[in-house]
Amino acid sequence: MTTTPSEFRAQRSALLQEAGLSGPAFCRAYASLADSWLGSLLGDERGVALVAVGGYGRGELAPCSDLDVVLVHDGRKDIGEVAERIWYPIWDAGLALDHSVRTVKQALAVATADLKAALGLLEARWVAGDVGLAGELATRATEQWQKQWKHWMPRLDESVRARHAEFEEVAFLLEPELKEGRGGLRDAHLLRVLPSTADVSAAHDVLLRVRVALHLRADRALDRLLLQEQDAVAADLGYADADLLMADVAAAGRAVAWAGDDVWSRLRTKAKWKNGVLAPGVVLRGGEVALDTEARPASDPGLALRAGAQVARTGAPFSREALDRLAVEVPDPGDPWSDDVRGALVALLGAGPAAIPVLETLDQKGLLVRLLPEWAAVRSKPQRNAYHRFTVDRHLLETAANAAALLRRVARPDLLLLGALLHDIGKGFPGDHTEVGMDLVAAVGARMGLPKPDVDVLVAMVRHHLLLPDAATRRDIDDPATIETVAEAVGDRDTLELLAALTEADSLATGPSAWGAWKAGLVSELAARVARRLEGDAPAAQASTLPTPEHVALMAQREVVVQQDGDRLTVVAPDRPGLFARVAGTLSLHGLDVRSAAVASSDDGMAVEVFEVEPAFGSQPEWPRVTADVERALGGRLALDARLTERARVYARRRASAARPAEPRVLIDNDATSAATVVEVRAPDDVGVLYRITRALADADLDVRRAKVSTLGHEVVDAFYVVDREGRKVEDQEHLAEVERAILDALTRH
Repeated sequence: MTTTPSEFRAQRSALLQEAGLSGPAFCRAYASLADSWLGSLLGDERGVALVAVGGYGRGELAPCSDLDVVLVHDGRKDIGEVAERIWYPIWDAGLALDHSVRTVKQALAVATADLKAALGLLEARWVAGDVGLAGELATRATEQWQKQWKHWMPRLDESVRARHAEFEEVAFLLEPELKEGRGGLRDAHLLRVLPSTADVSAAHDVLLRVRVALHLRADRALDRLLLQEQDAVAADLGYADADLLMADVAAAGRAVAWAGDDVWSRLRTKAKWKNGVLAPGVVLRGGEVALDTEARPASDPGLALRAGAQVARTGAPFSREALDRLAVEVPDPGDPWSDDVRGALVALLGAGPAAIPVLETLDQKGLLVRLLPEWAAVRSKPQRNAYHRFTVDRHLLETAANAAALLRRVARPDLLLLGALLHDIGKGFPGDHTEVGMDLVAAVGARMGLPKPDVDVLVAMVRHHLLLPDAATRRDIDDPATIETVAEAVGDRDTLELLAALTEADSLATGPSAWGAWKAGLVSELAARVARRLEGDAPAAQASTLPTPEHVALMAQREVVVQQDGDRLTVVAPDRPGLFARVAGTLSLHGLDVRSAAVASSDDGMAVEVFEVEPAFGSQPEWPRVTADVERALGGRLALDARLTERARVYARRRASAARPAEPRVLIDNDATSAATVVEVRAPDDVGVLYRITRALADADLDVRRAKVSTLGHEVVDAFYVVDREGRKVEDQEHLAEVERAILDALTRH
C-alpha cells in the first residue's frame, strides 16, 4: 500500500520526537523510514531501481538532510512517468530532494566527469525495485573508482583545500562547521574512499550525534554549531554544560583532521628528497622523516622533538614506523630537562606555522602531554566567546607560531617562544588564569632546566602578558603617570621587548578584533615611551593636542560645527552636560564604534570633541547623514533612546557574543593620573552601550575629558577620564558610589 505524503510527515514527526534516539541510531531509523516510503511509491516495477547515494546511501540521514537518490532503469520508455510518481510526493511532503534518472551506463559516464557524482555512487545502496540493477550500478561504480582514483586526486585535493579554507577548523573554532569544516564529517567520509587505515569511527559518531541534535533543535539544515545553540544542544545530548560538548567536538575534529593530514601528506608528496642524516637519530629515508638504525628512543627523550623539527623544516612527513616507535618508547624528559630536550623544543617552535601540524601530531600520539603534563588541562578546551577564535591549546600554538616571526626583535628568542607557548596555560585550571599561570610556569620553567633568572622572566611574561595592550587601549599614554606605572611593572628593557612581541603574537592568535593598525600603533608608541623611561629619561607630559588653533577659531564662531575626515569626527558646540553622550549615541546609530575620544573646552562655554571611529560591521556609513544626524541630536531633534533601542533589536544577532556574557562592572581608579578620575566600565557589547554610559556620567555632573574604548569581541572595556564641574578629580566616595550605581543601572535596565 502506498504511503501518502501526509502519512509520511506524521511518521517523520513521530520519529523526530522519539526520546532516546540520537546520532547514528536516529539516522539509520530515519533512512529506514524513508526507504519504506520510497519503496511504496515505486511499487513493483521491473527494470527500474531506486538507489540511495551520498549520505542517504550511507544511512546517515540527518533530520533535515536531502534525499539523494538515483532512479536507475534499463532503458524503459516510460521512465519519466515512473519518476514523477516518486518525485512529486516527496516534494509534497516538504522534503529536499537531489535526484537523477539514468541508466547504469549513463550514471557511470557522469561519474567519469563529475567528482561529486563519483563519490556519491561509492555509497550507492538499493532502496526499492530491481535489486540486480542496483547491485550492478554499485559494483561497477566501485570498480571504476578503484581504476580512476589517482586521476581524481589533484581535483579532490583542490576541492578539499578550498573547502578547508572556506569553513576552517572544526576542532579549534568558536562556531565549527560540523560537516564541511576541516576535521568534519565530510573529511571522515573521504577517509573511507582514500587509501587509509585510520579508524575515525568514534570521532565521526560524535560529530554525527551533534549534527543530528543541531538539526532537531534548529529545525533546519544547520551544520554550523552557533554559539547561541550550544547550550541547548549540550542539554539535549545529556552534557552537564556546553564546555564539555565543545571539548568533545574539538577532540573529534582533531582526530579526523589528523588522520586526514596523515593521508594527504603522503598523497600530496611530490618533492624528491635525498636520503641522508638530518639530526642525531633522525634521517630522511624514502621521502619521510624516519629514525636511523642506531636510534634508541627509550634513552633519548629529545628524539621526538628533534624529529618533529625536521618534519617542520623539510615538509616531509613522519614515517608511520617512526611515529609508532616514538609514541611507545620515548620517556618523559625528566626533571630537570637536559639542554638537548629544551633546545629541541625551542627549535621546533622556531619553525613557526610549520610547527603547528607537527605539534598536533605529537599531541595525537600522546607525546606532547608526556613532555608537558599541564597540556592535558588545555587540550581541546573551548573559549566560548567571539573574541577568541581558537580553543586554548590551539591559541597557544598559534601564538608561538606568530612569535617565531618576531624573534629578531628580542634579545632572548628562546624565552619569547617558551613564553608564547605557556602564557595562557592557566586557563586549563580553576581560578584567575594569570595568577594560576604564574605558579604553573614557575614550576614548568624550573622543570625545563632554566636558570632562576630566566624562570623569573617567564613568570613576568605571564603576569604582564596583558599589560601593554590594556595600558595602550584603556589609559592615556600621553600621561607620564601611565608610562611610570608600566615601566615600574616591566622592570627592564629585555622584558619590555619580550612583552611587546608577545602582545603582537598573542593578539594575532586571538582573533580579527584583537589586533589592527590602531591598536598596534598605540602599543608601539607606549613601548617606545616606556623604553625611554627605562633608559633613564623621565617621561614628560605631552602637550595637549586639543584645542588646536583651528579648533579655537571654530569655537570663536560660537556655532555648531560637525566635520568628518576619514575615521575622525570633530564636533564643536556649546558646552553642556550630555554633549559627549549625544554624539556617541548618534555614531552608534549609524553603526560606528568609537575607538577613542578627546574633549576640550574654552572659557567662554564652547567645547570641541574629536572622535576616532571605525565601522562596527565593516562598511562605511553615509557620512553626510551621520553629520546631519549629529547636528539634529545636538539640537534635541533626534529621538536617540528610541532609535537606539530599535537598532539594538534589529542588529542584536550581528554583534559578537559569548556563551556566558560578563556581568557589567565599574572600576574607579583615582591613582592612574593626577588630572582626572578614571572610570573603567566593562559590559557586554551592545548597540548604544557607550551612549548609556556617558549619559549616566553626565547625569552625575561629570565631564568626560578623554575616552579610550576597546571592544574585546563580546565585551567592551571603556575607560573615561572624568572631572567634576570645577574640573577636578572626584574624591568624594559617596559621589563615586552614586556614579557606579548610575552606570550599572543604565546598563542593566536596558
